[in-house]
Amino acid sequence: IGTGDFQSASRTGKIRELTPGPSPVISAVEKVPRMSLYYVQKLIYELNRDPQVRSRYEDDFEELLKDYDLTDEELRAIREPDIGLLYVLGVNGQLLMHYAALRGYPWDDYIQSMKDGLDEHGPVRAGLYARTGGGAI
Repeated sequence: IGTGDFQSASRTGKIRELTPGPSPVISAVEKVPRMSLYYVQKLIYELNRDPQVRSRYEDDFEELLKDYDLTDEELRAIREPDIGLLYVLGVNGQLLMHYAALRGYPWDDYIQSMKDGLDEHGPVRAGLYARTGGGAI
């Protein structure tokens, strides 16, 4: 299998077709829970940077959310909004502070929400902050 074959198969989800028999690598990957942190961050980034996305947010937030592959937990955190849970899920603080501001959080409440999220949901699960002591603030 060439590198290009693997890259193409990984994008299309057809890795199994390229690997005959059981593969310890594929088996390990299949056991990893679906993570869509990328899509949460993409949504938040686009809300901050793209006037069309912002307009769709204001006109029909639920319809906009259908464009992103988010888990139920992520959807709940985005909708409420639960800034603490978004932080624990691994959303980058630079992106998250803009989403908090969009949703009307004053700065001190934003910081407190992240602290409360750690107390309520445990350490940061993914992303950069998971590698820096669980996201302690």
